[in-house]
Amino acid sequence: MPEQHDFPTVTQYASPDLIAEFTYRGLDCGSDPRWAESGAPDLDTYRKWCRHMCGIACLRMALLARTGDAPTLFDLLDGARKYGAYTEDTNTGAIHGLIYAPFAQYVNDVHRLHAEVHPTLTASELLGLLDSGRLVMASVHKEIRRPENPAPGKGGHLVLVTGRRGDILYFRNPSGHTEQARTASLPVSEFTEFFAGRGVSLT
Repeated sequence: MPEQHDFPTVTQYASPDLIAEFTYRGLDCGSDPRWAESGAPDLDTYRKWCRHMCGIACLRMALLARTGDAPTLFDLLDGARKYGAYTEDTNTGAIHGLIYAPFAQYVNDVHRLHAEVHPTLTASELLGLLDSGRLVMASVHKEIRRPENPAPGKGGHLVLVTGRRGDILYFRNPSGHTEQARTASLPVSEFTEFFAGRGVSLT
């Protein structure tokens, strides 16, 4: 496993330097000049899906850490969708996912990573998984990217927790709006303010 500073960073948006504009200033994701690098077949597909790709970005980071090679975000998304890891409302078009169980089956079957769903996950269990050498896709509130502010809730977004040193957790945030937010670390006590107590671990 790479050292923390060498661990690959993948964002769910193709242009990391525009994430603040997309997430806080209302910039249309369809204006992302690098959208094609995501592997999306067209701009409309990218615009529709990029806000829902945090878990896919986490998977891509894990695959890159293993071999240095990984499919594009949208190739991974297509595979996950075939397993039912995302669903779309036929009436509204709303996207639901990431759905953990079919996602874990996809990862196990196709990518030969051992993925295990943790519907309940305490902070101490999270630390235990990290100590055993596993990566953890942890459900957190998206505002973990601004931890200096009070947590407005828990869950709804996935980050990849890559390790720890003492009580400091190291993680990659696919929607981090700054370099520090993308390659992040927080004390366990602060992390748990945003943590929903569930996730998926990967070997």
